[in-house]
Amino acid sequence: MGGPLRVGVVGAGKISAAYLRTLERLDNVAVTAVADLDRARAEAALPLAPAARACLPDELFRARDVDAVLNLTVPAAHAEVALAAIAAGKHVYGEKPLAAGTAAARGLLDAAARAGVRIGCAPDTVLGTGLQTARALLDDGAIGRPVAATAFMVTPGHELWHPDPEFYYRPGGGPLFDMGPYHLTALVQLLGPVRRVTGFAATPHGTRSIASGPRAGTAFPVEVATHVSGLLEHADGVISTLLLSFDVWAGRLPHIEVYGSRGTLGVPDPNDFDGPVELYSAETRQWRQVPEAGGYRDGARGYGLAELAQALAQGRPHRADAELAFHVLEVMEALMTAAGEGRAVEVESSCHRPAPVPLGSRPDR
Repeated sequence: MGGPLRVGVVGAGKISAAYLRTLERLDNVAVTAVADLDRARAEAALPLAPAARACLPDELFRARDVDAVLNLTVPAAHAEVALAAIAAGKHVYGEKPLAAGTAAARGLLDAAARAGVRIGCAPDTVLGTGLQTARALLDDGAIGRPVAATAFMVTPGHELWHPDPEFYYRPGGGPLFDMGPYHLTALVQLLGPVRRVTGFAATPHGTRSIASGPRAGTAFPVEVATHVSGLLEHADGVISTLLLSFDVWAGRLPHIEVYGSRGTLGVPDPNDFDGPVELYSAETRQWRQVPEAGGYRDGARGYGLAELAQALAQGRPHRADAELAFHVLEVMEALMTAAGEGRAVEVESSCHRPAPVPLGSRPDR
């Protein structure tokens, strides 16, 4: 492939601005089109993509100047949009989750294999210095043999800040499917794939009310669990404890901690690309912040797509790939099955740990 990967964006909602700002400053990707079912919304995004044009999704899928589709639609539409892009012979990189369920996700993987195109999926935050530094320390044996881990994300709910939050409370949303991919992808990056899960889930409030924007005060129904707690057994025996909630006003829980035979590792928020990594060792018996040891500096939403473009040019696997995203999706689906049926659930899929990101490297060079 000569020149930058030409990208068409489908979905010009709130998250699109973050992606467009990032892609505009990267050398190996070029946004050529922005599409939305509301064409006016696509046009409103163009100041952040000055070389692009606004269009409808069907036009974008047919466009000859689009090599890859960046799928930023709501979770319920992820599979439909990705399948349309694949049918047009285009690579796909999408927001998480990969699809609303594993059945639809498997269809995407099969379609991509037949078409000879690639699928990438957020989160790409795990490619930043925060998670990659933590991974480098684990791989170097800084805390000995990993024994257990914890991962927490608690908030009172996205309706407090999002002007149109209903999709967060429909299938494909909730704290597990919305925020869970960050924490679960991080845990898999650090500790490897998951083989068995169990858990509990609750929906304390049947309705929510929008707190900001022009629709403030509007009530809407909650269709998913908003408080999820689970136990994950990784393939090598490490046990992770997970808590994700839209029902907690405040907490003092760590984002992620990994406990080993010779120490503890404090991992920053997996929703961010960077952040301090802290180490407690049995030798020093104290916490210390460690210097960066891996990952992309100054990372931002869209680095995963640029890394996919780089991988295509170099003829190697990309890191934020569909195999990893599918495994994380199955883990989340298994957690909900476990919660509903009151039993442990085996996870059938597995995945590789993507190659580490060397410190100081760039996804576009």
